[in-house]
Amino acid sequence: MLKQKGFAELKIGRKVYKLPIIVGTENEKAIDITNLRRDTGFITLDPGYGNTGSCCSSITFIDGEKGILRYRGIPIEELAGRVTFIETAYLLLHGALPSEQKLKTFSSLLNKNSLLHEDMRHFFDGFPRGAHPMHILGTMFNGLSTFYPNIDALSMKEDIDVTATRLISIVRTMAAFAYKKSIGEPPVYPRRDLPYCANFLNMMFDSPVKPYVLDPEIVKALNLLLILHADHEQNCSTSAVRIIGSAQVNLYATISAGISALSGPLHGGANQAVMDMLRKIERKGDMDYFIDKAKDKNDPFKLMGFGHRVYKNYDPRATIIKQTCHNVLKRLKIKDPLLDIALELEKRALSDSYFVEKKLYPNVDFYSGIIYKAIGIPENMFTVMFALGRLPGWIAHWKEMVESKDRKIARPRQIYVGKGLRHFKRDEKAAAVVALKVKGK
Repeated sequence: MLKQKGFAELKIGRKVYKLPIIVGTENEKAIDITNLRRDTGFITLDPGYGNTGSCCSSITFIDGEKGILRYRGIPIEELAGRVTFIETAYLLLHGALPSEQKLKTFSSLLNKNSLLHEDMRHFFDGFPRGAHPMHILGTMFNGLSTFYPNIDALSMKEDIDVTATRLISIVRTMAAFAYKKSIGEPPVYPRRDLPYCANFLNMMFDSPVKPYVLDPEIVKALNLLLILHADHEQNCSTSAVRIIGSAQVNLYATISAGISALSGPLHGGANQAVMDMLRKIERKGDMDYFIDKAKDKNDPFKLMGFGHRVYKNYDPRATIIKQTCHNVLKRLKIKDPLLDIALELEKRALSDSYFVEKKLYPNVDFYSGIIYKAIGIPENMFTVMFALGRLPGWIAHWKEMVESKDRKIARPRQIYVGKGLRHFKRDEKAAAVVALKVKGK
């Protein structure tokens, strides 16, 4: 619930301007500068938007100082392990967990919309061998808009479940098809009798010569991973979805923009970077060397998987995922030296005053890569898995934006620092040289 509580005063020269103070449900405070430029001629400058609220949202709440993450008011700790990813997707889209009948209907729509248009299968043949699955996914999503061209803001408002289930279901099918293409195996079609995560694992790993045996614990772990990644407030990719969508771009092209933003190593590629770092530590055989490098202010090296732009406390998702990592490795009887390195690295970092004072705690990316690796998902698919999980959040934010009464096209301002006014002046010598070249002289 949004409330106005008084005003902040801004003094420019001799004039004082009153700016409304806005307070959110969890006592988050903001100064409303909507009319700042109109009234004062000034704008604010905030590179990276670290102190700028771009919207009001009722989807996700984060308190970075206290390590809190809630979907629609429900703590992530109460959802993880208790509900499925599909129930979480419904929660993000509708604001409440589904009843048994609503879940049945939603699941039925997922099943109905799980097949990729057969003509789109040929698109995979056009990508070069070795193309990154994330880039394939983004391109394929953009292509979807040509197969479903009538999905605009109006139809989205009227038919959210059909559109959402089509996207959530198809992204899983496309991701599995892209993987099968990369290893030269025939695609595996979705099965009507399998729920979402089990279906994805089967499409990824089933083979005509080696049938895949589903393990309930692995299915449960995948549900958990996708739930933990389902939404995270106004991050880079979600902001990209809102900005692109504000121009009334169709939802498929809008989600493609979110996928592109997520593909960057500083966003969705972080867990892959963690794996690279752990391997470097394993090869070097000297953990202190890397810890010292991370503490050296003149060295650009950073411990990947530690710290967060928002969390200044232990990432609540990391606490949950750490135990899941142990459970999966135990279940699969895997002794992974990278996990031993990760555990020791965490132990040392949390007992080192440098990391404690700077509040560089392990985040969700620190352990997720090890779990995906144990399940059998290749590293170039890690970011794709992130996209699978984040898709319901993107759709929920797009839906919230198009239904907002305050909706307007995003248009940030800037401070120009280029050259001042200068008038056109032709260089006669240079013009003569060009003229001679044109005449062939």
